[in-house]
Amino acid sequence: MKDYFSIFVSSEMMIIVFKLFLSLILAGIIGIERSVMNKPAGFGTFAILGVSACLTVIASEYFAKEFGGDAARIPAQVLAGIGFIGAGTIIRNGYNVKGITTAAGIFAVTCVGIAVGIGVYIPACIATLILFLLISYSHYFTDSIELYSTVSLKITVDKIDNEGEALKTIDDFFKSKKINVLSISNNSNLKNGKMFEYVISFNNHKVSKTEIIANMITIEEIANVELVED
Repeated sequence: MKDYFSIFVSSEMMIIVFKLFLSLILAGIIGIERSVMNKPAGFGTFAILGVSACLTVIASEYFAKEFGGDAARIPAQVLAGIGFIGAGTIIRNGYNVKGITTAAGIFAVTCVGIAVGIGVYIPACIATLILFLLISYSHYFTDSIELYSTVSLKITVDKIDNEGEALKTIDDFFKSKKINVLSISNNSNLKNGKMFEYVISFNNHKVSKTEIIANMITIEEIANVELVED
């Protein structure tokens, strides 16, 4: 028992524990933003990937030290394989593509975990801060420079006798604002109405997402408008 305890408290083992917990914290920070946005891959998924990537590097170093070989081969395969998980978060629905930011985040936390496993702690922390700011706030910058935006809106229509009339009212609103409707889908049937998902395209310099939503809420037949973000 004493030997096991001495192994655990050794400086080498403490460094390994530190690496694993640091990768959990850094990957988790990026994952928190996805959880706040109610995405399928959130804090838990990102933290698992970060810790796993870190553990891969640690195991690779041990393998190379004990049996020889290139310690970089296994982490390289992890980066190649992580694309399958990222691809699983991307969904294409007509003109609308969702999950690209989450997929990029999955790749990013894997790289952060590998960096922590190698031992470059300060660059990993700086990269985490940059990645978190990019994922959280980059859309403000892109909205200001892009001429046209394509967004998805979930519009809940109250339960009314003439559903077609309600949809025509929405269509007339978009036409009045010179907003192009790229696709419409019946997202779900609710107890007191229906939810439709509209994919729209508009000129950022003439109208904003906030203005569109604020104006649509005032339409009598519409109960709620929700912006679907990546």
